Amino acid sequence: MPHANAFAALSHATEAAARAAAPLVAGIDWSGRHHVSGVLWQKGVLVTSEQSLPDAETYTAVLPGGLRVPATLAGRDPATNVAALRLEADPPPAASANPGGVAALVLALGSDGAGQVTARFGAIELLGGAWDSMRGGRIDRLMRLGIKLAEGAEGGPVIDADGALLGMSTFGSHRSVLVIPTATIARVLPQLLKDGRIARGWLGIGLHAVSLPRDLAERAGAAHGLMVVNIAESAPAAGVLLPGDILLEIDGGPVATPRAVAAALSQERIGQEVALKVLRGGVLTAERVTVCARPA
Repeated sequence: MPHANAFAALSHATEAAARAAAPLVAGIDWSGRHHVSGVLWQKGVLVTSEQSLPDAETYTAVLPGGLRVPATLAGRDPATNVAALRLEADPPPAASANPGGVAALVLALGSDGAGQVTARFGAIELLGGAWDSMRGGRIDRLMRLGIKLAEGAEGGPVIDADGALLGMSTFGSHRSVLVIPTATIARVLPQLLKDGRIARGWLGIGLHAVSLPRDLAERAGAAHGLMVVNIAESAPAAGVLLPGDILLEIDGGPVATPRAVAAALSQERIGQEVALKVLRGGVLTAERVTVCARPA
């Protein structure tokens, strides 16, 4: 029965891959009733999904086999959805890999909160290039999985068919399952461990997306823009922009959504001056403002 043999071989292979990666899986407990999963990334460091990690005074890491050790928050970055905790643990080194193509098989591992591993088996549903999150964080690769995560499994490792680490699982829009790639985690982690946060560019303005009337759209060369609805005290844009201004471009790039603004104000732009194209009272105007780091 060749089909039965192939199915058994696949079962054995995925079981072996999960068993080999199990030492990377940890749970993070903060109340005794709830937990999320994490990846034992390097000696003394556990990474997890920032959006699901609540603020707490203390955390407990539940290691493979059920050993519970204190963990402290080292840093968190909502823009890339990476949080790092420090703990006394020494995980095995993990080989990382680039994802295969669409339909390549993967395992999303998690913790049951008591030291045992959970697993969901599926395929890469969508694969794309680098993208910017709603908060302006650059994610090195778009990877969406065709699976549903088990309860508490968000933040756990995602491995390929060879057992190599692809990244960390997280929820996207409508509970879709995305992967934060190893390259993204490796890029932001050193600064999180050093400073506790990743500095992002900031103008200090609240924005609301608007559609322009036809006559204004023709004058502005854009059908959509972002209206300034408030300006923070001592913001970089204070005295430069006014409530009611409609922001159209930053350094020549259109900004019709807050995501586009966040992407234009990357960490590299802090301290630099940017050119703004603004519609004020129906008249096009050009302004310049120096980007500052968003306050902690």
